[in-house]
Amino acid sequence: MQVSNLRLLFLTPLHPSLKPSFSLLPKSKPYSILTALASSHPKRRRPIPYNSPRPRSKSTLRHRDQGMEDKTESVSFNKRRAEGHDKNDRPKKNLQRRSRPLNPTNTIAYVQFLGTGMDTLDTSPSVLLFFDKQRFIFNAGEGLQRFCTEHKIRLSKIDHIFLSRVCSETAGGIPGLLLTLAGMGESGMSVNVWGPSDLKFLVDAMKCFIPNAAMVHTRSFGHTHGSVGAPMADETEVTEPIVLVDDEVVKLSAILLRPSLLEGSQRLNGVPMQNPAAKVLDDGTDHSSEPIGLNGRSVRTGKPGDMSVIYVCELPEIKGKFFPEKAEALGVRPGPKYHELQLGNSVKSDKQNLMVHPSDVMGPSVPGPIVLLVDCPTESHLQELLSVQCLSSYYADFSGPPDNAKVVTCVIHLSPSSLTSNSNYQRWMKRFGSAQHIMAGHERKNVEIPILKASARIAARLNYLCPQFFPAPGFWSLQHRDCLAPESTTSSEGSACESISAENLLKFTLRPYAHLGLDRSLVPSKVASVDVINDLLSENPEVVDAAQCVSQFWRQSTETKEKISFMQEDTVMVEEPWFSENTLPSCLENIRRDDLEIVLLGTGSSQPSKYRNVSAIHINLFSNGGLLLDCGEGTLGQLKRRYGVEGADNAVRALRCIWISHIHADHHTGLARILALRCTLLKGVPHEPVVVVGPRQLKRYLEAYQRLEDLDMQFLDCCATLSNRHHSSPGKDRLHNSSLFAKGSRMESYWKRPGSPVDDDVLKRLQTLLSEAGLESLISVPVMHCPQAFGVVLKASERINSVGKVIPGWKLVYSGDTRPCPALKEASRGATILIHEATFEDGMVDEAISKNHSTTEEAIEVGNSAGVYRIILTHFSQRYPKIPVFDETHMHKTCIAFDLMSINIADLPVLPKVLPYLKMLFKNEMTVDELDEMLDAGNVAS
Repeated sequence: MQVSNLRLLFLTPLHPSLKPSFSLLPKSKPYSILTALASSHPKRRRPIPYNSPRPRSKSTLRHRDQGMEDKTESVSFNKRRAEGHDKNDRPKKNLQRRSRPLNPTNTIAYVQFLGTGMDTLDTSPSVLLFFDKQRFIFNAGEGLQRFCTEHKIRLSKIDHIFLSRVCSETAGGIPGLLLTLAGMGESGMSVNVWGPSDLKFLVDAMKCFIPNAAMVHTRSFGHTHGSVGAPMADETEVTEPIVLVDDEVVKLSAILLRPSLLEGSQRLNGVPMQNPAAKVLDDGTDHSSEPIGLNGRSVRTGKPGDMSVIYVCELPEIKGKFFPEKAEALGVRPGPKYHELQLGNSVKSDKQNLMVHPSDVMGPSVPGPIVLLVDCPTESHLQELLSVQCLSSYYADFSGPPDNAKVVTCVIHLSPSSLTSNSNYQRWMKRFGSAQHIMAGHERKNVEIPILKASARIAARLNYLCPQFFPAPGFWSLQHRDCLAPESTTSSEGSACESISAENLLKFTLRPYAHLGLDRSLVPSKVASVDVINDLLSENPEVVDAAQCVSQFWRQSTETKEKISFMQEDTVMVEEPWFSENTLPSCLENIRRDDLEIVLLGTGSSQPSKYRNVSAIHINLFSNGGLLLDCGEGTLGQLKRRYGVEGADNAVRALRCIWISHIHADHHTGLARILALRCTLLKGVPHEPVVVVGPRQLKRYLEAYQRLEDLDMQFLDCCATLSNRHHSSPGKDRLHNSSLFAKGSRMESYWKRPGSPVDDDVLKRLQTLLSEAGLESLISVPVMHCPQAFGVVLKASERINSVGKVIPGWKLVYSGDTRPCPALKEASRGATILIHEATFEDGMVDEAISKNHSTTEEAIEVGNSAGVYRIILTHFSQRYPKIPVFDETHMHKTCIAFDLMSINIADLPVLPKVLPYLKMLFKNEMTVDELDEMLDAGNVAS
């Protein structure tokens, strides 16, 4: 059995002592078993030094850059991928939809709460409706894929996804989910996605970065829209249930709720319409997202995104017990006729001249369970809900024909708790008689219970070792409070309807009938941070001494700063554009802790995983606001985990600019949720739109998406912020306009293609925002990854200290996704901080070139050659679930990033010293390649 690279890493000898008086950084390179095995491991290549000669392969080329002022260096990258032509090299996939024979007897059926957003209140929880051979999920907010990975819920087995509303809160996880399914296996997979007619706007937006083949099975239902903001349909019109799925396992229907436009208006007071319910038939050949209207005609409704849905899930009746003795007494011989009778069919007696009916030989049938999922987001929707006539047969006080009466077993409320406590809503709940009510709207009781326990456990351990770089996550800080809500929903008027709060992984069993009801067996128990630390110390007692050593760094740093301050009083310091790892750059002189903090919200690549979310960095400028560099799926949830629920809302309100490196989904699919929330938080408050800087494809996506939700933003193409077009002070810290590619090459001409005219007003406004935030410039840098891929340089304004001395501002560079890039290296000259992607370990250079990413050593060499003070490595492949493989001897001014790591600029001198202790923290972990684990989770079960 091969030992994983991570295991080999931990076998590398650590330093003999963890006492504060000893240094953990070796003076010379030790012989490492990792180094020894790198050349002999059958699946790993010998690490290749940066810029060393390598044979040319079909997918790479050697490019001599002509525009650099320093020594010409060779760069290997995948040109076809950088130009966007690699898609033509891949075989086209005909994505498969899951199709399994159904089980009419259906021995197992339940609904289960997948607790995405329960702890962070950033997204709507998902609900799983499970059958033996069929799976349905209601709502797919951000984090669903990561949640399913942790809890081993196989996404490949999901047949249908239903959206109760089409917005970032309920559908933020759809883009990543479709891309993950499309990449499974050789042929790829797909899933049926259902939603009200607003779904077409989401599909149109996603076409900007998701292949159309991944969305051929998206189906919308209900009324079509006219123009955005068009008035509602005729007030006398009513929506009958629309049947979406009707098979031997379940009948699933949708009832639309459209908010009343006029305050206090009451609709649907008359007799229900006689039009039959529209039925959606999916023949598997539909390749569009056209909505299906009632009777084939289109009607106009309100603003897209306002419509919500009640889903009604009806299971078939449970046949009564078969009595063979009764059948025999009526002259029916044992055999096929017994089976026909149990199926509900009448048969002719073998001995008597009569027909034998199922009721003659079977006990009474039990009505099948009925589950309602209700999403009523606003007071306007509530007015509509109270007047929906097609729900009358589900009420306990139904006065119609008895044969039409239906008994509801369970009602799941996705409505917000602020609305469900309304007295009118409570009275409506009581109309369902003895039905079990489960409240799945955002409730405070779940805030203190982390849903992603694996990453929460890692965060707690890191916090124990180094609280300076790993502050306590928001949910741990709430555990001293009494956040538990009562089991029943309170009401301001009258008695409340009996209900319970949804919990993560809570089940409500529907079949077998004998087990009908709640099942808490899988609900995770509450775990306090102290329990996590006790487990850590029992596994690795050395951590106690390690934590003491780490705390010493800050005491030593304080003493050093005092000495430097004393020496500088009578000494003139000359600023150099690059530094050694032990020289404190002058921009850090008398730096304040409220000047800059870098919060790494997501440090993984490709797709969310158990321990690492996808790319996002929060640049916290404290009282001057903040910026986001990239915004992958789940960014809002990570902000909530870092700052707490209210703190994250404040951070979103304070955002001045969001910068996106390129159009790949793992870098921007959390953007709509952030923008929509900011718009909501600032509603009614005087404010300016946030500026979004990104590649021009992103503009097409955001413009299409804004038809669905208000985003309240202004867009600026990254090309408008290139160094030759955007600089705050002519001649001051202006980057050289060196071409990334050879003159006359196709790649050079690509950057000269005419795009949309630069919006001078937005550009001027960005410059004003930067100045107000204490920043001198934001400069985008073309990099080698895919078409319109960029890195970014942030430069802080100069400061003047108490004695009138001018102190240069700090400089931060973020690479985005790229190969080692001459233009980025030039832009990084003298940078205070370089945050560089390091997707692959050193032995995987060919893979890095193929996908236009960097290895650990290549990323460090970029920083070293540019004279960067500190290097932070991020964007690790998910094959390294907890800590990536690295050679410690190259890390003298480098640190590796973890999710929620928070680096204050005043702590930069300490940063590299912590790395060996981080390695030691995970030394006893025997890990599994998580990339393989995620792929296994996607494989079809036998």
